[in-house]
Amino acid sequence: MTRFLQPEFFWLFTLLPLVMLWRGRKGPVAAIEYSDVSLARDVARRSRSRIGNFLWLLPILAGALMIVGLARPQRGHSRTEVTANGIDIVLALDVSGSMQALDFLINGRRQNRIDVVKAVVAKFIDERTDDRIGIISFAGAPYLISPITLDHDWLQQNLERVTIGGTDDGTAIGSAIAASVNRLRMTTAKSKVVVLLTDGVNNTGKISPIAAAEAAKALGVKVYTIGVGVRGKAPIPVRDQAGNMRIIMAQVDVDEKTLQTIASETGGKFYRATDTDSLQKIYEQINQYEKTAQTVQKFERYDELYPWAVIPAMAILALGSLLSQTRYRRLP
Repeated sequence: MTRFLQPEFFWLFTLLPLVMLWRGRKGPVAAIEYSDVSLARDVARRSRSRIGNFLWLLPILAGALMIVGLARPQRGHSRTEVTANGIDIVLALDVSGSMQALDFLINGRRQNRIDVVKAVVAKFIDERTDDRIGIISFAGAPYLISPITLDHDWLQQNLERVTIGGTDDGTAIGSAIAASVNRLRMTTAKSKVVVLLTDGVNNTGKISPIAAAEAAKALGVKVYTIGVGVRGKAPIPVRDQAGNMRIIMAQVDVDEKTLQTIASETGGKFYRATDTDSLQKIYEQINQYEKTAQTVQKFERYDELYPWAVIPAMAILALGSLLSQTRYRRLP
């Protein structure tokens, strides 16, 4: 970035045409008149070299450079430092068998719940560039997908590998919260968040969801809870005894009351997602609520460039003076 600190000096450029006009003015009245002075006039205007005819341009060029120097050209160097006070987040994803239900849509095509959740969570991760994020999946028990990390590319790769059926079936919501809080317990972040997504009711595990929520509150961890899936019956693919896959309509329930209590106890919020759009909006809202604090410092430095104009101007004046005393001088 280049700027001129005193641009008002550029008005001096208007004087240069006046100087050129002054040089071409008529001379004084002759003291002695001759019948024919054309020969003397031609001789007086000659130099010993044609280049000498242009020496008068050198002071004009030097003057232009001097004006540029007076305007104080400067080259700026700026640097911005952003210090992010990131949030530590653990995403707890339900991978129980009911997450195979085909009640969600992507681009007009039916998809199971887990594929839709993974797509929405992947976008959420992309938008939290300054936060450390970990992933825990759970069914009958929780297991670690990724520890808390800033390496979001590696995090996305591990998210892609999340599948249904990795552990005993069931829905251990309390154990999932406890495992998530345990991951956040030793971190130094000022803000710690768990986003728990489930489509069922806590039916297994050694820790109750309410007890886990109380532990989260004691450790300053905020828990957002999301219940996914349609209310009532949903189409779920099952394999019969012959090994053939077929779709059955099964009753699905989400323990909304417990999820609301968990969120309220810890200072979070409860959401209900019954389709892809609502799930997307829920993660967008959480993204807006949990903003990363940033401190921005901007440093600027300017280098003076006027010597690059003034020194050549002085050199041109010196050159013109020198040439006027050599073979390029004008004859008297």
